Amino acid sequence: MGNTVLPLVLLGTLVLLLLAAGIEDAHRRTISNWTNLAVAALAPAWWWAQGYAPWPDVPLQLLLAGVVFLLFVGAFALGQMGGGDVKLIGALALWLPIGPLVTLLLVMSIAGGAVTVVMMIERRLRRKTGALEIPYGVAIAFAGLLSLREPILNHLA
Repeated sequence: MGNTVLPLVLLGTLVLLLLAAGIEDAHRRTISNWTNLAVAALAPAWWWAQGYAPWPDVPLQLLLAGVVFLLFVGAFALGQMGGGDVKLIGALALWLPIGPLVTLLLVMSIAGGAVTVVMMIERRLRRKTGALEIPYGVAIAFAGLLSLREPILNHLA
């Protein structure tokens, strides 16, 4: 494949995986391990397509994703997020350099707050009781899709 086709195929695949994760989390309140694995497994092909140097680019990307993953493992340990959400954030962090990753995290937190408000309203209207399960994968997928707009648009321009 040419230099412009592979990145678009990878981005298109990532878009589909993020959509699948968001839809699955909205319906089942879970994100499949295979979805998270696929997002993570495609990242090295993305690095290659983007011309990441084996040193220091790849180790820095791995370190960045590891830090993000560990931060959200803390949220999981406190019962604030599900394991699939944490794995999806970590896998998605493999794809993004620091600037877009920070944007992703900010948008994700705002979108997560919006999803939480919607879920609280829905719960009150239906007079539901019990623990409120927030499909945070929806917010992660939304933020991820927004973060991908630049590489997609740059390849199309």
